[in-house]
Amino acid sequence: MSYTAGIRRSDGKFDNMSDRGNFWISRTDGDKSWRLNFDDVHVDVNWNNLDNARPVVCFEHWCMTLPRGEFYMIDLLYGMIDRQELLIDLFHAYYAARLTKRNTSSQLAFEIDYEEQLIALCDELLDESYQIGPSMCFIVYDPVQREIFAASFRDRVVHHLIYRSIYDIIDRQLIHDAWSCRVGRGTHYGVRRIDHRIRSCSHNYSQDCYILKLDIQWFFMSIDKSILREQIVTMIDCKKDHLTIDYDFLLSLIQQVLFHDPTQDHVIKWFRADRQGLPHSKSLFHAQPWCGLPIGNLTSQLFANVYMNSFDHQMQYHIGCKHYGRYVDDFVVIHQDRQFLVDLIPRITSRLIAHLGLTLHPHKIYLQHYTRWVNILGAVIKPYRTYLRKRTLGNFRQQIASMNQCHNSFDPSTIISIINSYLGMCRYHQSYHIRQKLLSGLGDRFYDLYEFDDDLLVCRTKDIHHDAS
Repeated sequence: MSYTAGIRRSDGKFDNMSDRGNFWISRTDGDKSWRLNFDDVHVDVNWNNLDNARPVVCFEHWCMTLPRGEFYMIDLLYGMIDRQELLIDLFHAYYAARLTKRNTSSQLAFEIDYEEQLIALCDELLDESYQIGPSMCFIVYDPVQREIFAASFRDRVVHHLIYRSIYDIIDRQLIHDAWSCRVGRGTHYGVRRIDHRIRSCSHNYSQDCYILKLDIQWFFMSIDKSILREQIVTMIDCKKDHLTIDYDFLLSLIQQVLFHDPTQDHVIKWFRADRQGLPHSKSLFHAQPWCGLPIGNLTSQLFANVYMNSFDHQMQYHIGCKHYGRYVDDFVVIHQDRQFLVDLIPRITSRLIAHLGLTLHPHKIYLQHYTRWVNILGAVIKPYRTYLRKRTLGNFRQQIASMNQCHNSFDPSTIISIINSYLGMCRYHQSYHIRQKLLSGLGDRFYDLYEFDDDLLVCRTKDIHHDAS
């Protein structure tokens, strides 16, 4: 028995492809010859001996019936990845990636001929010639000084492809109170859950309970990629039958993204003075070999949940921390026994170091009674009420002051988006009097152009540009 197939050329096509783009493969078995059409379920058959004719299945179904050794031979020739399905997945990933990056230069350049770009990207992924492009490196200061590596938009599409392929599998294996990078959760949800946990543990503030808030030091820069890869494989392998994309292809793509070092190929968007005050331990340029994930990639946020998943399960189900929750590297434990929480700190420290190579931040360990306020996830939680933290209110106040001083330099749509973003955050907290006080600082000219409808800012007329003049 022997197999022959076309050879893939540099343009991604096969030498023996027909005009319709079908891939032909022949199997010689004695005096019979099969000619299989990959694209169609109804397969053409060419028999040397018509007396021995029998039904033939399509190429994909036929490959699935081969012994594993023979299947590898076919897999090397073409692979079991459906090009059309992969292209559809890339289009969905593209639409998801551009939602929050619609006005960036990278996205606009990609969108000019996005169909051709996605087709070319699909072919590169199939023939394994895809290479990750340079990232943009810059420094941000809000809320703290951080080093950001932003991938090019083309690579962001690949990140969303990975995210969409494995999110459901990973999400089902996470604990309920892991709040970061999950649909239907986030900081506001986390605040509500912490408030609910405090009420539950204290029996609606009728009994004592204590809150332990901890932070992991240099979290993203300390993630061991080798450990992370094994965790990803373990979580996906047990549910690989639910994947909508080829398992081996997906793992290969994840490994390429995971072990890519953006410090070797990047575009610098900062001045030397911008890096002053940034510790070496918080920079990928000084991370240990095979450690560190770039802050700014969607995959980094998802992989962070994978990395901490085993620790979350240990905390909640083995150590017995019923009231436990985590957002990225910040986590909180609520318990009625203060001494239990005190004894818990060294146990957490040893587990993080031994299993994940992480350390607690020595200056961010807070243990207090529930009657004192808890500052977490951008909110201040007090009995029966929650408030926005002072830093957020201070930023809101500064934005209003800037609008009053340089009103003409702000585009009306920008003013509306800034004001409404802060008002949207205020809706989740007790903030009526604070909002009234802050918004009263807007000048009279401002109210000549804008008004509030259902606690959101809108223009008084539909013609924004006319009003701005």
